[in-house]
Amino acid sequence: MSQIITNRVRTSRRALLKGLTAAGARIVIGLPPLLSMFNSTGTAYAATPPTTTAKALVEKPIENRFILWFNGNGIPERYWIPTEEGSNYELTPCLAPLAAWRKDIHVLSGVDNAAASGKGNGHTNSMSGLMTGLDFTGRGPSGPSIDQIIAGKIGGDSRFRSLQIGVAQESFGESMQRNMSWAGYERALPPEMIPHRLFDRLFGAREEGWVNRKRSILDAVRADASTLEKSLGGDDKARVEEHLSSIRDLERAIAGLPPEYARIDPPDFDGDMKDWPRIAKLQSDLLVQALATRQTRVASYMLTKCQSLTRFPWLGYSSARHHDYTHSPDKTSGADGTDGMHVLRDICRWHVEEFAYLVAKLESVPEGDGTLFDHTSLIFVHEHAEANPHKNSGLAMLVAGGSKRLAKGAHTRITGTVADVYVTVADEVVGAGIGKFPTATKKIGTLLT
Repeated sequence: MSQIITNRVRTSRRALLKGLTAAGARIVIGLPPLLSMFNSTGTAYAATPPTTTAKALVEKPIENRFILWFNGNGIPERYWIPTEEGSNYELTPCLAPLAAWRKDIHVLSGVDNAAASGKGNGHTNSMSGLMTGLDFTGRGPSGPSIDQIIAGKIGGDSRFRSLQIGVAQESFGESMQRNMSWAGYERALPPEMIPHRLFDRLFGAREEGWVNRKRSILDAVRADASTLEKSLGGDDKARVEEHLSSIRDLERAIAGLPPEYARIDPPDFDGDMKDWPRIAKLQSDLLVQALATRQTRVASYMLTKCQSLTRFPWLGYSSARHHDYTHSPDKTSGADGTDGMHVLRDICRWHVEEFAYLVAKLESVPEGDGTLFDHTSLIFVHEHAEANPHKNSGLAMLVAGGSKRLAKGAHTRITGTVADVYVTVADEVVGAGIGKFPTATKKIGTLLT
């Protein structure tokens, strides 16, 4: 913490700014972590006054959060997986964007997707096994995904039990390709891919005023914010003002998107040429807002779809789609032989760049004696290892976060399943207490300190 507080009016961690727009729409804005919300050492939320059911003053632990991050079509192993094990491994070209957070990342390889066998087209059965540890039924998985199992344990006290966030809007394939979160047997939880809609969900119903940049949702809570700031110290007042400014910046950025970005393209659309890096960063910004204001503790983030058909004009690769590049690097126009593998390298490096952006945003939010990143665990997965053969053994994963319980700063080849990693992080790092997950048989000790 930049400043330890001992005597100051405490602010409830559940405090909200409320108001109504000119059209009567309800606006609710959560507060960021403030110094006055925590105890004098910043290690827990400050004790609240006793109630009729709780006689003693009790400090509340700072909540742990969990993010499951996904992008489709596997990896080019030679450019992703380090050759060396341990802490002195050399960052590969795909992992280079994480150089600044190397000490906070654990690179895993050798992981098996034990439930990927069975019917499916190679991608669908792999995706089902990856997310749920269960077989693909032909329409979806036969049980809930790991994020939903964790949400069932720790998400009950949040405004949103979990959030499902997406970026690329391609509609190729079936439900299994388009969704990563599942509530249960063949029950998909589609990701929200439109920033406008995600913004509305977090802050309140939209009206044309803010879309046209004539008004701001902040106008509706200005009086409430002014009243609150009178009770805050200088540091907290500055944090609230910075928080509100960041929301206004998001408003402007979303309102400034081209009109077609506010809708999902029809299934027969063959372009998919939107500026996904721009959308990805807005979605990450909104996710961090939701986590920082304690609206949710669990989220899934689907950067690209399973069996992704995304094009990459911002990388200079638009002659083919991602899935085509993975299967025909020697036949794709402008991507022959080794050059074709370089295309896959650059695509996967972009995936990691967006993951690094989210990590940086989490780390930028002060919370107690640390940052939001210190109380967030992230797992980065793909449905395959090497994409061309639909390889389901030897997968690579990233586990990241600031928790002192998580061993970091290393590359480890493990013997175990995706589910073993999930249960280890969920129970030993996040503290969700899920106990078990299909195909999990053990905890991965090298992931823990």
